[in-house]
Amino acid sequence: METIKCRASWSRVHSAMAGLAMCVGLIQHAGAQSVAMTGSMGSKALLVVDGAAPKSVGVGDTFKGVRVLSVSPDQTVIDVAGRRETLTLGGSPVSVGGGGRASGGNQIILPVGPGGHFVGQGSVNQRAMQFMVDTGATYVSMGVDEAIRLGIKYQSGRPVQGRTANGNVPGYVVSLTSVRIQDVEVYNVDAMVLPQSMPFILLGNSFLSRFQMKQENGTLTLTRRF
Repeated sequence: METIKCRASWSRVHSAMAGLAMCVGLIQHAGAQSVAMTGSMGSKALLVVDGAAPKSVGVGDTFKGVRVLSVSPDQTVIDVAGRRETLTLGGSPVSVGGGGRASGGNQIILPVGPGGHFVGQGSVNQRAMQFMVDTGATYVSMGVDEAIRLGIKYQSGRPVQGRTANGNVPGYVVSLTSVRIQDVEVYNVDAMVLPQSMPFILLGNSFLSRFQMKQENGTLTLTRRF
């Protein structure tokens, strides 16, 4: 049976998760903002703007240029510079401002996070996720709980042995329809599903190998290869 590397230890990943709210995010291009809905409380929406800590924003209030127009349990309508967008709970972050909804980008810029890890928000198969870069991982990697939430029939995937910092564990290799970070979307990405619960999805080389990587001044720049 094939043995696959997945370098991050679970204790190290959980340690990084503790500071996520303070630094998870993406540096935006051309004035665009990334906005996601992570919950609601009555007439207030819990928004993540440009990867900052979640903020409770009431109907009629504005936060970082994002004005909330209406809130329901699973949707929030916002206005940015006269442009309306609808956010869906658990949906992919929306890019607003700077020319509207972004698509087809070629570059991702990630800030350094807790413990020197590069972290960010994005989506897998159009569902919002949190990522951490792991250049030692062969594949994009996730826990069984995330795979179930995504509706992935992982047990139909190819069985492998995952080599982690905590020893070998059984896993399954599957194909993800899409992995999106900011305005960069990559299709048909191989991923490994592991039995452990994981606070992040690890961005391994099945995603990273499609980019040139440059690290400087506390940021990691991923530029798509052609």
